[in-house]
Amino acid sequence: MSPTRTTQTRPVASRHHSRPRAGLATLASLALAAALFTAPALQAKTLVYCSEGSPENFSPALNTTGTSFDAARPVYDKLTQFARGSTQVEPGLAESWTVSPDGRVFTFKLRKGVKFHSGVNGFKPTRDFNADDVLFSFERQWKADHPYAKVSGGKYDYFADMGLNEEVAAIDKLDAMTVRIALKKTNVTMLANLAMDFASIASAEYAEMLAKAGKKEQFDQQPVGTGPFSFVAYQKDAVIRFKANKDYWGPASEKALVDDLVFAITPDPTARYSKLKAGECHFVIAPRPADLPEMQKDAALKLINAPGLNIAYWAFNTQKPPFDKKEVRQAMNMAIDKAAIIKDVYLGAGQAARNLIPPTLWSYNDAVKDYPFDSAKARAMLAAAGVKTPLEIDLWYMPVQRPYNPNAKRIAEMMQADLAKIGVNAKLVTYEWGEYRKRMQQGEHTTGMLGWTGDNGDPDNFFFLHGCDAARPGGQNLSKWCNKAFEERLEKARSLADIKERSKLYQEMQVIEHEEAPDFKIAHSVVYEAMRKEVSGYKQSPFGSHQFNGVELK
Repeated sequence: MSPTRTTQTRPVASRHHSRPRAGLATLASLALAAALFTAPALQAKTLVYCSEGSPENFSPALNTTGTSFDAARPVYDKLTQFARGSTQVEPGLAESWTVSPDGRVFTFKLRKGVKFHSGVNGFKPTRDFNADDVLFSFERQWKADHPYAKVSGGKYDYFADMGLNEEVAAIDKLDAMTVRIALKKTNVTMLANLAMDFASIASAEYAEMLAKAGKKEQFDQQPVGTGPFSFVAYQKDAVIRFKANKDYWGPASEKALVDDLVFAITPDPTARYSKLKAGECHFVIAPRPADLPEMQKDAALKLINAPGLNIAYWAFNTQKPPFDKKEVRQAMNMAIDKAAIIKDVYLGAGQAARNLIPPTLWSYNDAVKDYPFDSAKARAMLAAAGVKTPLEIDLWYMPVQRPYNPNAKRIAEMMQADLAKIGVNAKLVTYEWGEYRKRMQQGEHTTGMLGWTGDNGDPDNFFFLHGCDAARPGGQNLSKWCNKAFEERLEKARSLADIKERSKLYQEMQVIEHEEAPDFKIAHSVVYEAMRKEVSGYKQSPFGSHQFNGVELK
């Protein structure tokens, strides 16, 4: 690949004031309102995002959920990045790069003059961003003996599930502004992978300061990066505050165009909508499908949507009988009335899923036909597989709302009723979101719901969810399914630059996946997001992420 460079030609957009709201009913609400809107008294501009949940921490390397990634994204940059609102990879902290002819060695020229945030947790940087920060950020995830490897639990699921802990051969600092990453085998998705949140670059100098003070755990709770906003404070389950980074290196149109950014954590979608209408927040995600018609009629609001690069699914733990038999898994696929779920829960904002990848993504295999809804055949298949009924199972459902799954509890109840018709008694189970994910990744469930939104626009970013690397305890393969034929094609596709050859392999993988039925694929959804009319410059991400640099209030 030829070196690539960015330009900085677009002017800073004009900025306008946002007005605070008053008259909240309770003292608690008044306190939160005061926390959110103290800045306007000083003629500052505050953008309030009613987010759907609390972050696990502020280090993307440790996380796999959109909620946590969103909370850290204002702070950090990556070597490569996706153009806002696009799947296009562009330079980030690396201003250019070269790739060896065999696709295994990536050499990055780093951007000069990039400043780390100053003042967070008492940190005052003494130098600009350089190669040491890149090595620190990746080696923490890669090397077990790294000083920060075990901090905050020391689990780097993305890095491991994508096979990078085995594929990386070397990460070298060639000079202060040049880094070389060498792989053991070709990976054509690497540049897009490095634009994902897990590859965010943190400050090695900040880490060293905390280590000397014996406070390493603060590194992941009070983050320091080079991003458009710097971290101010986090009140657990209530509010996250950021302020504009006046030294941000990016082009004018991608800088923070407001003075303050606030995440008002509001898990309930009805409460988010109420706050949006009242002007207590400017932006919300995942509105209830039932609220969409009313939102569209409200002249004070803007409602945007795009086909989601996503999937909602119900995973079967293939390591637990009787789900170790594919005939049982196929029977479960036939037992559920998927059309009723789409109609009752998605209300026109979703389509039935047949494959793991959505039909908007290249290599989708349209020849794969869905399992029919057939309770009688499902019951017969269970009997033929030697399963005695009544069969007792658990059915885990997500405690949070997502665009790909607007009401997991309702879906679970509908599944429970369908399963009862074939002699399967499903006990509904859920936990707090972080605990839910952790327990499912460890394989405690018999069956459970989750979903996925693509991170880089490549089918590999979906198919790795059924890869053997991700089937380990703690990995994101929740079916714990490892199939040799599927895995061979997954690995081969990563080494090929030819899209047609990769597409052929991915289409074959979808056939294998359908036959083996490691999960019941529920839906791909349309992603809706709502905002106040005064919000300008927001670009909806194909990855379901949320960025507020380049966004202003008119």
